[in-house]
Amino acid sequence: MKLRNKIVLKKGFRAYYLLVVSIIVITIAIQTIIQYSLNKQRSTAMIVNLSGRQRALSQRLLNELYSCRYHNCDFAELKLTLNKLYQMHNILQVGSENLGIDKLTDKDIQANFIKLEPHAEWFKDKLEDFKTIDQVSFNDMRYRVDRFMAIMDEIVLQFQKKSEEDIKAMRIIEMELAIFSVFIVLFEILFIVNPIINRILKQKKKLEEIAWHQSHVFSSHMKNIKDLQYVLKAERIPERQQEIIKFISEELDKLKEVSNSMVKALEKNENTDLPHKAVIRKMGDLLEKINVAAPEDRVTDGDKVHS
Repeated sequence: MKLRNKIVLKKGFRAYYLLVVSIIVITIAIQTIIQYSLNKQRSTAMIVNLSGRQRALSQRLLNELYSCRYHNCDFAELKLTLNKLYQMHNILQVGSENLGIDKLTDKDIQANFIKLEPHAEWFKDKLEDFKTIDQVSFNDMRYRVDRFMAIMDEIVLQFQKKSEEDIKAMRIIEMELAIFSVFIVLFEILFIVNPIINRILKQKKKLEEIAWHQSHVFSSHMKNIKDLQYVLKAERIPERQQEIIKFISEELDKLKEVSNSMVKALEKNENTDLPHKAVIRKMGDLLEKINVAAPEDRVTDGDKVHS
């Protein structure tokens, strides 16, 4: 992939990109599972809480009916309690997007809600009209409330068991994801991180080898060439000058061998301008300045090492 003529994903950095991307993906996956688990637990806890409140609402209906029968009647409070009970009875089955409650899918719990349906409808039918509230049998009301509470107790217990099963399933998924993450990390360590470290160590070894050539062999030949250069300037006999030039050529050949060793250690392409090329060019310029032609079989263009 290129962006403004610049390579974004270079071949040498693909391992780094893979390592970073995999860590990001694993982190996002783990956080997603955790957030889903927390939301699931929050929704289940709310359902259990609302189911428990249904029992309290049914008991309150009985108390409000008793007050209307033998004390001052607050029909508004009775009607509000009835509406809350009936509305929550539907929400627990069909769900609510605002409350974050999903639609009920458990068949066993649905079967108990079917048993609960006649009692909820009886409450709505008998207590919704204020004019007929005096005709409601208190014994029938007590029986309906007792049955409603007994079934709701069983429903609450079922919701709690379902919540425990969901939590157990989420723990298993989280454990599997954690194990998978460990395998991914180990894989990256063995096949990405370890090769990168080995590559760095090899580069370090190459640089140490080059440093050794630079500090010992290369410097030694350079010292010999400088000494021969000084002698060549002082020498006036042509035969001796040719002999000194021959020695300089031999030193240049040895520099060539040293340069080749440096190039092999670096393993760079032909366009890399290493320091030895400038040194050899300077020596050639020096021989031209003193008007001494080097033997063709010694100092030539081929002696300028290409990296």
